[in-house]
Amino acid sequence: MFSAKKALSTIAVAMLMGTGALIATTVSSSARIVCNAEGDCWHTDTSVSIGVPGLRFTYHPDDWYFHQTWGSDRHFREYHTGRGYWRGGVWIGL
Repeated sequence: MFSAKKALSTIAVAMLMGTGALIATTVSSSARIVCNAEGDCWHTDTSVSIGVPGLRFTYHPDDWYFHQTWGSDRHFREYHTGRGYWRGGVWIGL
């Protein structure tokens, strides 16, 4: 026998699951690409704040990496554990 209460309950559960899936796919990531003036770029999950006068970084979305040409003027550096930054191809730990 068909029950209206059961049908509405099923619809409500389906709507909640659909909303949860939509939220899970639209949550933005905090990952980004950071580059210094020397052309060193690396992937990070946090902002870099160094406090060194004259040392500046540019921040890009995580997918920016795939739309770039890497070569003699820009270098993508491997992930490095710990807090720090790349400078002249050398990891400077903080």
